[in-house]
Amino acid sequence: MAIKIAMVGAGSIGFTRRLMQDILSVPELADTTFALTDISQRNLDMVTQLCERDIAANKLPAKIISTTNRREAITDSDYVICMIRVGGLEAFQTDIDIPLKYGVDQCVGDTICAGGLMYAQRTIPVLLDICKDIREVAKPGAIFLNYSNPMAMNTWACNTFGGVQTIGLCHGVQGAHWQITSCIEHWAKREGILSDDNDGAVAHKDYGSGHVSTLHRNEVDVISAGINHQTWFIQIKWRGIDFINDVGKTVTINGKTVRVPSLLEMFEAHPKFPQTEKVRIDVLRRFGYYSTESNGHLSEYLPWYRKRPEEIPQWIDLSNWINGETGGYLRVCTEGRTWFETDFPNWLKEEPPVISAQNRSEEHGSYIIEALETGRVYRGHFNVINNNHITNLPNGCVIELPGYVDKTGINMPVVGDLPLACAATCSASVHVQQMGMLAAVKGDVTLLKQAMLHDPLVGAVCNPEEVWQMTDELLVAQSKWLPQYQDQIPAAAARLEAAVANGTRVKLRDTKGAARLEVKSVEQMAADKEAARANASAADKGKMTH
Repeated sequence: MAIKIAMVGAGSIGFTRRLMQDILSVPELADTTFALTDISQRNLDMVTQLCERDIAANKLPAKIISTTNRREAITDSDYVICMIRVGGLEAFQTDIDIPLKYGVDQCVGDTICAGGLMYAQRTIPVLLDICKDIREVAKPGAIFLNYSNPMAMNTWACNTFGGVQTIGLCHGVQGAHWQITSCIEHWAKREGILSDDNDGAVAHKDYGSGHVSTLHRNEVDVISAGINHQTWFIQIKWRGIDFINDVGKTVTINGKTVRVPSLLEMFEAHPKFPQTEKVRIDVLRRFGYYSTESNGHLSEYLPWYRKRPEEIPQWIDLSNWINGETGGYLRVCTEGRTWFETDFPNWLKEEPPVISAQNRSEEHGSYIIEALETGRVYRGHFNVINNNHITNLPNGCVIELPGYVDKTGINMPVVGDLPLACAATCSASVHVQQMGMLAAVKGDVTLLKQAMLHDPLVGAVCNPEEVWQMTDELLVAQSKWLPQYQDQIPAAAARLEAAVANGTRVKLRDTKGAARLEVKSVEQMAADKEAARANASAADKGKMTH
């Protein structure tokens, strides 16, 4: 069943090879044609060489087309996968550094908050151009699989204004699912329900805790629902135990009678998570539900944990950037790109990966394509438009919830109401996303400023005049990536100049952030080449132990 898959932003180091290998691990998809496209010829050439080598080494009939002509790549495609980062690391740097001057301390800056809102302004116009190409030259009914952040705003714009069925894909649910599994395993072993070898089960490394585990996440049934990066585990079951509704009850399992603990108890007793997941555990303590997203991510979507610089260190952990480091994602992305470009000749010399089902990752993309093409059912968590699926979030927004895929398509069940605290948190973000998405489509400076004003963390830190000035400064700094604002950027620059001239410019903070680490040099990274390569090649840079 030869199909064509266009991969836009294919100069991405980790995603392109990882997704290609995943797809080619499916026997029926071994003759897929991959059309790789990127605006950077250099990045595209390097990734293309690696992909062609991987295919040849595994003696597969797949083909690679490599072109900087996006429309040519999309022509006759059955699927289009998007991995773009508009503005690259240069724009990303301003997403972090400019808000920091106004007291907005971000770990990631790619979902909401000041960085995520600006990321949407750069990305959505490009995505709508891609949608136009898909409508005009791709196969009829071609599906757009989007990995680019800010996930919710991007997916919302493509479905509403792009005229293309767009599914947003993220690995946050899988990561948190592993963490919950790890908590259950530690509890079950303490209670004597599981032995250390789990009856001879195959050991694996789970990226939730980094330890060798004998309980697989597939043994723990979960339902997670909400919005991307703010999805909540509303059902958790293992061997007949319901860890949401059976808390405090006694159950007998494997001949042992035990009391069912709360999820909070299990997280607090875990050997690692009380140190690395302080924000998530505190939210679990107050909400009663666990968030899918990392400590660093979650901390910048809420108004409570990063608003006072002196308090930020008590909520984060610097053993891994994703636990809350200021600008942590920017740092590891910068290091990864630098290492890849420096070390690329050695990548061509290394042993090519074995493409097989055993080495397939947990990224949703390949499983969705497999299910649609072969009919084998796949269940995952996807980002789609809400149509009465989550009944206490607005219809039309983008939600993340479980879905089932087979030859009939992508099918999303009704979840109903979220718990009220979870719904309230999501609702605040949804309206920020809606304003940010519409601002990006219309080039509306006022709406963008209103989105910034209503963002939970920005609003906790900045007064209205600071928000207005910060947004003007971001627009001017990122002007070359913002075609929809070109007629308004001179006025933003004039406002900034006038504020200086008349003495009304708001006072800026002279800070590097509450918890910022220096970007490593090539020489420093060379001290641990294995770690440097793992970072450079990772599709999920928060999953450094899997």
